[in-house]
Amino acid sequence: MGALRPRIGGLTLRPERRILGGVPRYDYRCRACGSTFEVSRPMSEASAPASCPSGHDDTVKLLSTVAVTGTGRAAAPAPRPAGGGGGCCGGGCCS
Repeated sequence: MGALRPRIGGLTLRPERRILGGVPRYDYRCRACGSTFEVSRPMSEASAPASCPSGHDDTVKLLSTVAVTGTGRAAAPAPRPAGGGGGCCGGGCCS
């Protein structure tokens, strides 16, 4: 079984990348005690059952989310095509 990474309040104790050394980590929640934890394992074992750190076997794999961040600056507007007025025909009938 992969290495267990306990979580507190939905946050990992040590922030790390989701894939470490080419092995992805999967989030699980224990139905017996409610703890949330991570298991590092190869993709070929992604559907294998996982026991919680307290030893319970009634666990469920959670859907992972991905956060995408940026610089906070708006992108430059796209340049307008030369000639024509746009509209419903893309400027072909208006000048």
